Amino acid sequence: MLTDSPPRKTNRTGFLKSDRIKSLDLPQDGCLFAIAKSIESTLRTAKPIDLYRACAQFLDGASTFYNVPDCVIRVLAARVLRLRERGTFELFGDYAPETMLIGVWMRTAEPKEITSFGIFLSTLCHEFCHHLDFQKFGYPDSWHIRGFYEPAAVLYHHARGTPQKRLFGVSMAGGDGASTGRGRTRPHAGKSLEWQTI
Repeated sequence: MLTDSPPRKTNRTGFLKSDRIKSLDLPQDGCLFAIAKSIESTLRTAKPIDLYRACAQFLDGASTFYNVPDCVIRVLAARVLRLRERGTFELFGDYAPETMLIGVWMRTAEPKEITSFGIFLSTLCHEFCHHLDFQKFGYPDSWHIRGFYEPAAVLYHHARGTPQKRLFGVSMAGGDGASTGRGRTRPHAGKSLEWQTI
């Protein structure tokens, strides 16, 4: 996971505030875990309409708990391949803040196999955390930084019922090609961090 470099002027305050977030309040009623189990079983059936319903239920439950407007979900077929200067990348999910639409792909780009449950649920939680950045925290953008990855990981491990893994950062020289908040890449000056789990 690559992090975005701080903005030079505009949005710097929101960026730094966002980067200080280390966790997320979590529902203690077990509802997200139960719905995640439903997502796991419907993902195996490869029926998009059933998977859509389970994802919508997960997002409705999360939106209610965090007291944010409901977002819309689209479960899409095979992942999109994006061609860039430095290679080809798969798009796992996407969030459009203007429409509050989350898109998640249920199949790999090649050879179009069903995505693993862990990757699918992680992507769903990741995109929902973009929704939280805009709707709960009121940030003008949703940056891929430590203050985003850590709460997204907390939500994922809570929903999956697995122990939290610690993230650590490794400096990357140059910092070009860090991911932006909407599934695109952009070159920028300065250093970025690559986040890994241990």
